[in-house]
Amino acid sequence: MFCYQCEQARENSGCEITGVCGKPAEVGELHDVLFHVTRELSVLVLRLPQANRAAYHAFIEDALFATVSNVNFDADLVEAMIHRGQAMIAEISGPGNSPMPGMGRTARVDLLGIARVIAIPQRVTRLGTDLVGLQEMLAYGVKGLAAIVRQARSLGHVSEQIGDYLVEAMAYLARPQPDAEELLALCLRCGEVAVAAMGLLDGANTEHFGHPEPSEVRMGVRQGKAILVSGHELDDLERILLATAGTGINVYTHGEMMAAHGYPGLKRHAHLAGHHGGAWHDQHKVFAVFPGAIVMTGSCLMPPRKAYRERLFTVGAMAYPDIRHASRDDLSPVLECALAQPGFAADVVKQSNLVGFGHRSTIGAAEILVDAVRQGDIRRFVLIGGCDGPTSGRDYYSRLAASLPQDWAVLTLGCGKFRVHGHVGGSINGLPRLLDIGQCSDSFSAIKICQALSAGLGVGLNELPLSLVLSWHEQKAVTIVLALLHLGLRNIRVGPRMPAFVSPAMLNILVERFGLIPIGDVGQDIQAMAMSA
Repeated sequence: MFCYQCEQARENSGCEITGVCGKPAEVGELHDVLFHVTRELSVLVLRLPQANRAAYHAFIEDALFATVSNVNFDADLVEAMIHRGQAMIAEISGPGNSPMPGMGRTARVDLLGIARVIAIPQRVTRLGTDLVGLQEMLAYGVKGLAAIVRQARSLGHVSEQIGDYLVEAMAYLARPQPDAEELLALCLRCGEVAVAAMGLLDGANTEHFGHPEPSEVRMGVRQGKAILVSGHELDDLERILLATAGTGINVYTHGEMMAAHGYPGLKRHAHLAGHHGGAWHDQHKVFAVFPGAIVMTGSCLMPPRKAYRERLFTVGAMAYPDIRHASRDDLSPVLECALAQPGFAADVVKQSNLVGFGHRSTIGAAEILVDAVRQGDIRRFVLIGGCDGPTSGRDYYSRLAASLPQDWAVLTLGCGKFRVHGHVGGSINGLPRLLDIGQCSDSFSAIKICQALSAGLGVGLNELPLSLVLSWHEQKAVTIVLALLHLGLRNIRVGPRMPAFVSPAMLNILVERFGLIPIGDVGQDIQAMAMSA
């Protein structure tokens, strides 16, 4: 195994024996084979008439998502997906015409043998570090893109155009001799398609749950039985809320699920009791002492510990060996587990946070924000957010938030918000100084807000008094950065360290062509922001 797709990559180089995320080498190698099968399937799908391609889009999305960090740790399930992909290849190719030598041998030992042939180090030997780095940037971009469109698909919103792009990009990644400029162009196309995908998901969420509205989130607990829901999938949270109605079980959010408290269709459930814990990576500590059932949705699962593994359930695409998988159609095992646990003995309220500043509510206040800029009450907007992680250096974002001048307003989103909450207080002209936009995929709202400010002030996006300071961890963060680069936004600061797949030559391209900036010293970065447009 060799994997450097997440920020945790061992020594900022790559994981080989086992993933820092807890992924065993065998699972990592099967992920590589699943990605390979999906590439080869895409080559064939691209040759089909346009009308026949959509039948394969859902599988391609699911297969890509299964290889995202902290989603599927179950070797048997990954192998089963490989076999499904092989069957689709055979279906398109016809008997005896498979373009993939050796792929008819489905024994795991043979699949692992293929993994070692297609591994990143072998490609680096053949193509060089720079070309492989560009291939991987595109690969991670499409993985993150698949994660976004899967969420929209689960709410009935599907785009064949986005599916076709995934097929096109994956088919290009199957080329034995890629071109650097073509790869870079496909990365920017990925950013363009990502904006459309986030818009698709935004439409799916707001049509189903209503537009987010500024709402106070109780950071505490109520007396009684409890279920904790973590991850990203709002529709799974809704299923749990509907299943627990009238049972006396309180439901809590964890991680990026905190955004749920801003949606009218979710916060109307009186037993949505509050938010418990912080970002995804505190789950070992938070889950161990939570006195109820725990459900992981979407992504961000860490290898569970003994203290809570009997109370943990996965749902949807998530999987871990020997952890119970809950059916979306029958959540009774989750409820039974919650009722068998002690629950909370008393009410405890620690604090509250505000969420729900999506594009509709914030653009509704755009005139106030524009006037505040013109009057000098707001000198700068800073977006601090993205994908958080447990590695060192991430205290930078908390120190940055706490050090910003009081006349700088702050936008935040993703689990990076937990580095910001508690460090930005006060209000400006009646609006909170900190506006929590939502989940990482709600970057679409951030884009819409910036565009509204640009129109209101009569300046281009890069002329706004705006600084973007992003943290990254997994593949959706790569997708979102590509979306911002596609929109032409410059001087984006990224950290806590640059991706291991970005070679020095790649970094030069990102800096010179797109103005990407690695984060540095907090004080110096604030000074540089203050001097920019």
